[in-house]
Amino acid sequence: MRRRIVGRGSSLGKLSQAPLSSDINVTPLVDVCLVLLIIFMVVTPMLQKGIPVNLPVTSGPEKTPETEKELHISVKADGSIYIGPLVVREEQLDSEIKSLFDRNADREISVKGDRKVDYGKVVRVLKACRDVGFNDVGLIALSEKAHGSGG
Repeated sequence: MRRRIVGRGSSLGKLSQAPLSSDINVTPLVDVCLVLLIIFMVVTPMLQKGIPVNLPVTSGPEKTPETEKELHISVKADGSIYIGPLVVREEQLDSEIKSLFDRNADREISVKGDRKVDYGKVVRVLKACRDVGFNDVGLIALSEKAHGSGG
């Protein structure tokens, strides 16, 4: 039976002489949490679909699930119309919606009209969508419960 003698120059001897530390280093944890917080702060505004508008409030809007094929058309308070993120002049509305219909006829359309916009502008967008043949066209509104708790 041979015994191995650990000398002073051996790294095993240095490990056995080093004191053990039971403290937790929280600096990497804080760094990761701050990075995640920054990522969520940057990504969250991008989660809202379409152009942000001041939506009207209603007592019981029907909640429908958002799908990939849903297209948001927004009418802002100044009367400007957005199809997705692109602004469209009112005289171009019919041709743009027609080209959208030609590309994908079973697309769902969600119209968001600002509460201060002239009601006729929102109706014009709805009519243009129906005239070309879109069947699934709806309006987006806030519920009174969500509006009351948010402000």
